[in-house]
Amino acid sequence: MRHLEPIKAVLLDVDGVIVDSPHEQAWREALAGFADPALLTSALYQAEVAGRPRMDGALAILQRLDVPDALACAARYAAAKQARIVDLIAAGRFAAFPDAVRFILAARTAGLKLAAASSSLNANAMLACVPLPGGGALLDVFDANLSGRLVPHGKPAPDLFLAAAAELGLSPAVCLVVEDAPAGIAAARAAGMAALGTARTGPPDDLTAAGADLVVMTLDTVDIAALPAGLLRPRLLRPVMPPGTPPHAHRP
Repeated sequence: MRHLEPIKAVLLDVDGVIVDSPHEQAWREALAGFADPALLTSALYQAEVAGRPRMDGALAILQRLDVPDALACAARYAAAKQARIVDLIAAGRFAAFPDAVRFILAARTAGLKLAAASSSLNANAMLACVPLPGGGALLDVFDANLSGRLVPHGKPAPDLFLAAAAELGLSPAVCLVVEDAPAGIAAARAAGMAALGTARTGPPDDLTAAGADLVVMTLDTVDIAALPAGLLRPRLLRPVMPPGTPPHAHRP
């Protein structure tokens, strides 16, 4: 475990971290007319598209699939994907991950600043539709929202996360990034930030290899109370003991 500065802010990607979005479905369906949609596997999506700007993702897929004139086709493919995802979002084909909502609200209660930092131009439309238990929408809880912000270089470059830290008025070293894609983890580390990987869809090893300080399957396991002390670790959970077990039985 590397030494971290006391964490004062959490920067979150949206697609795959906060929201189970239809992005992968839209990319796959829009591929018809360029290549066989079945060739866009989840592994290829995670490796070449997740977390990256739209045009970068479009070109990467077409090139990986050896589509002729990939560069000339990329803009049309990206436009077809955008049209498809707008329809899917309008149809309500997405949902927030409950553990992500709990994590965000707990981080806010702990006094941490929050920023949404997604490359997607569609992130805000989804966050605005996620209701909070006490009223309002999840979009309203962020101190900074850079989703869809144009920056000189997309992930895995650190530009978006550095812009988020600047908007929060904080040093990158006191920021924790939550990402589900290797490109996002690489961007966080390039920014000089702590990186928390959530392995919802891709292999955990890919996030570790990209530089994640901790990888979890669910954000419920993160010890939020330890973050201000510079500790990124799983929560210590007591084992569930069978009924009738003496109170001291769990002690070592």
